[in-house]
This record gives sequence, structure tokens and C-alpha cells, in this order.
Amino acid sequence: MEKLFEKYIQKLQTVSTEFTRSIIHEINWKARLIGIKGARGIGKTTLLLQYIKLNHSNELEKTLCISLDSIWFSNNSLVELVDEFIKKGGKYLFIDEVHKYPNWSQEIKNIYDDYPQLKIVFTGSSLLEILNARADLSRRAVTYSMQGLSFREFIAIETGIHLPILKLEDILKNHLTHSQNILKEIKPFIYFETYLQMGYYPFFKEEKELYNQRLNEVVNMILEIELPLLRNLEIAYVHRIKQLLVILIESVPFTPNITKISSKIGLNRATLLAYLHFLEEAELTIHLNIETGGLSKLQKPTKLYLNNTNLMFILKNEKMNTGTLREIFFANQLKYKHKISLPSKGDFLIDNTYTIEIGGKEKSFKQIENIENSFVAAEDIEIGLGNKIPLWLFGFLY
Repeated sequence: MEKLFEKYIQKLQTVSTEFTRSIIHEINWKARLIGIKGARGIGKTTLLLQYIKLNHSNELEKTLCISLDSIWFSNNSLVELVDEFIKKGGKYLFIDEVHKYPNWSQEIKNIYDDYPQLKIVFTGSSLLEILNARADLSRRAVTYSMQGLSFREFIAIETGIHLPILKLEDILKNHLTHSQNILKEIKPFIYFETYLQMGYYPFFKEEKELYNQRLNEVVNMILEIELPLLRNLEIAYVHRIKQLLVILIESVPFTPNITKISSKIGLNRATLLAYLHFLEEAELTIHLNIETGGLSKLQKPTKLYLNNTNLMFILKNEKMNTGTLREIFFANQLKYKHKISLPSKGDFLIDNTYTIEIGGKEKSFKQIENIENSFVAAEDIEIGLGNKIPLWLFGFLY
């Protein structure tokens, strides 16, 4: 345990708290068991260390932050570690990468039940099964989903200027006021294009010239390690799901032709639909449907996008389609806190209430005229008028 504690303190000393993610204020840290899920590379480990540094610096001997992918756990169990930690006065346990530990859910359940004085926070892949895990933690754990940086958070990192989070309804009703207030502080177009290319994953601030390489590695690790580990994808079939991703990249946004794709990569319909579902769970794609009830893994999405614009720049070799980038940006920023589906007219239906058409500064209301609660989200405008709203402003929702 001493070695794990020493490594934890070393990491804690190097983490900066100058900028923290908005989710740090949304989590109920008083809960006894907290789970934080999210895609690889979005900053879950940093979040844990920042919270400890900001809230437990005066009682570090009572805290411990460990990663279950540590080689130490090849010969030691989590339960044994916790027993020793409790005997030494431990009160706060932070566990990273739980999905790397074979029996994580059962052991955390046992620890939760056997040590009521201990508070536990754990993080894991977006593919993590909490409800359906062998030991059902859903009744015990308060769970949160974390996604990559919003445009607002990216600006905060780049400039040190911390602008307020806006609610969707407030943007729709008062966008002129909010745009003017933001423009007093920064010029959003200075940062918007960079964000679209390399601003979603927090590691952009480490070595920008290596960003694309690191993001490619993230995608490969999701496909080659996390999917086989967490969805029992046979290693021999990993190349098939890579083929599928390439097909999607070449065509997004599009309605997948299941029969044609099945024939092209040699998968039956049920397996192909399951693989499409895996890509969405891994936060590599976004799936939308006209139905408002959501999608099961055996339903095909009506429209499919890559999860964020950064993935377009590393996975698609052709020139970027501006319209596609606009739609991916909007869908990505909205899906974190809102329900997105497809309307009969327009590009997106938000929370079954607001119809949004995406376009450039000359975009008209022709496609959505006479539709109640309809708006145009337009790129290349700093300030909107009436129901035409700057697209970049939707990057301030978290």
C-alpha cells in the first residue's frame, strides 16, 4: 500500500487546479458511492486528483487514489487493500480504471457493504456496465457521465477567462444579450476553428503537435482493448469493426444501409447492429432517430454522425464538409444534457420541443417556416437576431 500511496501523492503534486471541468460542481460528492463514466482521454483521472487537491489537502493521509490497471493488482486484491487502508484511518477512496479489474463490481459492492464509514468514487469506460454488472451497483452508486470539453471550457483553458454556463432555454430566448456579454470578453471565432480540430480532448494542451497521434491511439485502444474487454468482442473481429468505422467516416452523416454494409464487411444484420451500438456506447458515434423513445441495439439509427468534430479531422482524409462539421458540433454539445432526435422538418429536435436548422450566415427559415419553437443555428455570425442564433453559442451549455 505504501508504494501506491507514494505514486498517488506524486501525481497529486503535479496536477493543476487552475482550470476544472464544470462537472466537478455537478457531482454530489457527499454520496457514499459515486461512479463516473466517460470515454478514454476526456480527463476522468485529472478530475479525481483535482477534487482531492481542492477538498482534502488537509487530510491526505485519509485519502487514497489508485488505478486498477496498476501491476500491483496482479498479485493483490482490492478488498485486501481497502482493509489495510481502513485500519490505517482511511476515509476516502478514489478508484480509477475500474474496468481493468476482473471482478470490480462485486468487490466494490462488498467494500461498500462491509465498510460503511468509507466513501468511494470510481471511474471507468463509457462502456462500463453498472446496472447489468454481476453485482448490481445501480441501487448503491450515484452515477454520472462525463464528456469532452465544451467550447466554453476550451476557451477557459486557452485564455484563462471563465465564462458562465448557459441554459438552453436562456440561449433561445436571450441569445443577443449573452452574445454581447461574451463578445466583451473574447472573440469566439479566434478559437472556434481550433476547437473543431483539436479542442474536445483535454490532452490537446500537453503537446499540440502530437494531438492527432494521441487521438488515433485513443480510438485504437477503444477498439482493440475496451470493446473486447467490456463487450466480449472477439479479437479476430476487431478489424471488422474498424472496417465499419471507416465506412461510416466516409459517409457521415447518413442513414446506414444495413444490407449493403452487412454484405461489404461480412457480418449478419444482428451482429452489425450490435457493432453500431458498441460504437455509440464507446462515444465514437452519435445515433439519431425520428422515434423519441430511444434506440435499442437491434434498431438501426436513421441518421449517424461521428461523436465529435475532432474525430473527423483524424479519421477522414478528404476535405472537411462544413455542413457536416456544423451538425456534429451542435449534436455533440447538445447531447450531454438534452435529448436529441430527428424532426419531420429541420435538422434536430431537442427535448421533443425545439426544432433547429443548422446552416451558414445566409441560412433562411424556409425549411422550418410555420413550425412552432423553431430556430436557425448559424455559423459565421457573432450576434444573431430573432430566432437566428450564433452556432458557437451552443458551446456554452456546460
